Amino acid sequence: MSTVSKVSVATKRLLLGRPFRSDTLGHTLLPKRIALPVFASDAMSSVAYAPQEIFLVLSVAGVTALAYTPWVALAVAAVMVVVVASYRQNVHAYPSGGGDYEVATVNLGPSAGLTVGSALLVDYVLTVAVSISSAAENIGSAIPFVQEHKVWFCVAAIVLLAAVNLRGIKESGAVLATPTYAFIVGVVAMLVWGFIEIYILGDSVRSEAADFEIKAENDHLMGVAFVFLIARAFSSGCAALTGVEAISNGVPAFRKPKSRNAATTLLMLGSIAIVLLLGIVMLAQKIGAKYVMDPAKDLIGAPEGYQQKAMIAQLAHAVFDTFTPGFYFVAIATALILMLAANTAFNGFPVLGSVLAQDRYLPRQLHTRGDRLAFSNGILFLALAAIVFIVAFGAQVTALIQLYIVGVFVSFTLSQTGMVRHWTRLLRTETDPRARRRMMQSRVINTIGLVMTATVLVVVLITKFTAGAWIAILAMVVIFVLMKLIHHHYATVQRELERAEADGDETVLPSRTHSVVLVSTLHLATKRALLYARATRPDVLEAITVNVDDRDTRKLVSQWEASDISVPLKVIASPYREITRPVIDYVRRVRRESPRDVITVFIPEYVVGHWWEQILHNQSALRLKGRLLFEPGVMVTSVPWQLSSSDRRKDDPSYWAPGETRRALGGDAEHR
Repeated sequence: MSTVSKVSVATKRLLLGRPFRSDTLGHTLLPKRIALPVFASDAMSSVAYAPQEIFLVLSVAGVTALAYTPWVALAVAAVMVVVVASYRQNVHAYPSGGGDYEVATVNLGPSAGLTVGSALLVDYVLTVAVSISSAAENIGSAIPFVQEHKVWFCVAAIVLLAAVNLRGIKESGAVLATPTYAFIVGVVAMLVWGFIEIYILGDSVRSEAADFEIKAENDHLMGVAFVFLIARAFSSGCAALTGVEAISNGVPAFRKPKSRNAATTLLMLGSIAIVLLLGIVMLAQKIGAKYVMDPAKDLIGAPEGYQQKAMIAQLAHAVFDTFTPGFYFVAIATALILMLAANTAFNGFPVLGSVLAQDRYLPRQLHTRGDRLAFSNGILFLALAAIVFIVAFGAQVTALIQLYIVGVFVSFTLSQTGMVRHWTRLLRTETDPRARRRMMQSRVINTIGLVMTATVLVVVLITKFTAGAWIAILAMVVIFVLMKLIHHHYATVQRELERAEADGDETVLPSRTHSVVLVSTLHLATKRALLYARATRPDVLEAITVNVDDRDTRKLVSQWEASDISVPLKVIASPYREITRPVIDYVRRVRRESPRDVITVFIPEYVVGHWWEQILHNQSALRLKGRLLFEPGVMVTSVPWQLSSSDRRKDDPSYWAPGETRRALGGDAEHR
């Protein structure tokens, strides 16, 4: 093995670790304490900026409108309660990992399932892009270098996160556990201490923005306009629900009993998220925190050059005014959770991609696992897609956020619809009164969830469509059509194979075998091909050469006649000095004369050790082989001749070859 190869293999093992055997899959599954940070980081990070979005929207109507923030937060919490309750039933009813996709497919049909699948795939990509961009923005406010190179920082963060997940979901969960739990502990401590200071110690806890007034864009909103503003704030606050669906898509990653552990983790996630959401909103209102679009224009009384802090940072600064380490702990934990929120997508996207691939809606490569028993191809595809969005939008959160949420609420709505139909179908045949009562209660919960999520979806589409949501919708449509085409291709191949089997094609033996050896010059590689062809005992064996140069052809014929080779050599004319076309025409002519014969074409090839040698050799053979593969009744056999340079590659495990490729890194599982 060369030094470069050794270094590349060592680097891969350092970054990803040693490969895992397939029978060790059970050791990579997640206990609840690890599953919570793996699947909760997105939902927890959403809680970090969802209250901020509520305050931002209501600030349009001035300070008085902020009085409605607790009610909006309660409405969001109510939706979350319903959604969590519904998804707890999902994981029990559909534990295979399909989540919303499986619910919609089974109860509403394949098209509805594909709609959910395309929506979730887009939303997972945007989750990574938004979370990483938001983290870069928060870190950049403290470190100017990151702000100046935000796009490159985001790309590096995505690459690092992908590498962590490629090591396996259990190891990535262990890495993510500390910052996720740190965020939860930090925010809970901030809320508890803040309320103790206010209600028990009687201290005056005030935000630095408490004495500022808000310059309202319209402080006389009434009737429908004001209701629409409240609805818009509600839809923005519903960003807190993103990530809830990830557990239903990741049930296969849990330890047994999978469904029960997933349902328990979902309950823990929902409970923590609701407590943090309501606590942040109520404490923010109590201490007079404010958040506006443009502080210089919208905050009256703010000093010149005032830098507006994020909502979480305002609370931490006010509560830990005399304890600076507490402020920095919350700030750092928030930045980390925003950066690592993308990990939920890195666990949900590959599993969903695997399920879609298993149903033949995506390439089969997405269905298989890599070295570390993670869905490597899904992880790599997600990372590349997120990087494309990051670069295209310059890592601007304001631009990316407009594309966000649409996909997840499309899946929420269709999933709730599917669950309502699921319970309705079961109620038609269930006779046990207790079971029927439980089913009816579940249907009521799902119906309420359907109404709520559908309302949010309509509001989101109305308020965000022209601002960029149309891009996400267009991406969903493109993915939907693409998955339909992929499924059509796989179905067509399957029908062809079934038709061939029905016709008995696989049992019909050829009447004779006709072997043809291609010859360009008389050397050892050619002689080996002739000997191998003879060893197959064909009914007819002949050698052919294409006359592209009269002098060379006469020389070859002379050498052939002078040798002891008994195989006849045929010379095929080529007036235009082509090689491929005359050979194809000759093979077709033989096929027409003997339709039941199988023709085997033996092509001598050099095996080389350097990439530049491949350019110098085998080009004609590769083109000819590619054309012959399309000819029915024709088999193509490569007869290798190893040049001395190939010795350096013989035992090199880093050298790519089809036989060395794992299913998760290339190749179609159906044809292996």
